[in-house]
Amino acid sequence: MTLLTSPSGALPSTALLTDHYELTMVRAAMRSKTAGRASVFELFARRLPEGRRYGVVAGVARALEAIQAFRFDESALNFLLEENVIDTDLADWLSRYKFRGDVWGYPEGEVYFPGSPLLVVEGSFAEAVLLETLLLSIYNYDCAVASAASRMTAMAGDRPCIEMGSRRTNEYAAVSAARAAYLAGFQATSNLEAGRSYGIPTTGTAAHSFTLLHDTEEEAFKAQLKTLGKSTTLLVDTYDIEEAVRTGVRLSKGKLGAIRLDSGDLAELATQVRALLDSLGATKTKIIVTSDLDEYQIAALRSAPVDGYGVGTSLVTGSGAPTCGFIYKLVARAESDAKDAPLIPVAKRSPEKATVGGRKYALRRLGPDGRAQAEVIGIGTPPVDDGNDRPLLVPLMSKGKVVYREPLEAARERHQQVRAELPLSASKMSKGEPSLPTLLLDEAGRTLESPYLRRPS
Repeated sequence: MTLLTSPSGALPSTALLTDHYELTMVRAAMRSKTAGRASVFELFARRLPEGRRYGVVAGVARALEAIQAFRFDESALNFLLEENVIDTDLADWLSRYKFRGDVWGYPEGEVYFPGSPLLVVEGSFAEAVLLETLLLSIYNYDCAVASAASRMTAMAGDRPCIEMGSRRTNEYAAVSAARAAYLAGFQATSNLEAGRSYGIPTTGTAAHSFTLLHDTEEEAFKAQLKTLGKSTTLLVDTYDIEEAVRTGVRLSKGKLGAIRLDSGDLAELATQVRALLDSLGATKTKIIVTSDLDEYQIAALRSAPVDGYGVGTSLVTGSGAPTCGFIYKLVARAESDAKDAPLIPVAKRSPEKATVGGRKYALRRLGPDGRAQAEVIGIGTPPVDDGNDRPLLVPLMSKGKVVYREPLEAARERHQQVRAELPLSASKMSKGEPSLPTLLLDEAGRTLESPYLRRPS
């Protein structure tokens, strides 16, 4: 869900964008007098979606805004009391709630692998556990879209991709999807709110209904050209493609900006249309293709004379992986209720869902050629830099205040850099293992077995 600002610039409260049991846990923890224990939660994935080689981090800035807006107003508290979700003691505590802990995480645009601690949240149990559902909802969706978008832009190469998925998802999710896609290399979006909220370039011309509105295709093209100029893109497959192309070229006197193909065998049609355009002297007119594209179809079109791609449904649904499967788990907590009690590792041992206790650090190990070799996740304090391990966790919040701020363009640039750093196997579209092995190290630097992290072969 995208959290849109009000006219005053403030986010609406995010406090009820959560699950019932987050509050009942705090209520019970207050009863057992453990709610104030210092705790460390980590957000991570046990595995990547099947066949994916890497994932992309997105939604960080949105999550930080959501944490700041996580406040309980009178209306929310009255609702929770009426439904017996909370009691008066908890209501009093929630009325003053403001996250005052520390948050570390992977910066936006970075890539991640199984076990990567994308987010480390430190605070009391009560204040940190309340954020679980909200953080997972943002990270699971934004990262899913960004991961799909990265695969698409990798296959597109230097040909631009345009995000066009607004009508295929929730109206607010569409805005965050546009943001995540732009972060991962898309050039523009059709969504105007994304343009207003995040400064993403917007684009769009006409649908088939505009052509059908007019008595003839020529009348429709004349109106569009007169309104938007010769640089516009004409949709040419409402009736007869060849006739539409000839009409568009004639009306623009050979200076038409682009034509769009939205149906049929796109590779074959693009080849035929390119030849037709060139024969008519419209050598600079570009060909844009749409029609339920995904990364596999974009890869298949690389040899076709296509100049750009419009992607909708597949992108905003994660191209078959609409969620990243992230989880948010307690990995360390204070040994006792005493002030300054030391933290002890805690972990689940349940079959298939075991976790690894202890606060983690994360490094990207690089080879002499600058290529990434492994994701290194260690328990405890990270080692002194030996020259080939790049730290991945950066401070996001300190004592409840946001310390991570950067323009979306910076995350965009980061993603291009870190994707180029990955092994060549990362760009394969065939199903396979993550492109980097994950090494889990104990406090002494020894490699550990793990219930969910892939060991190097």
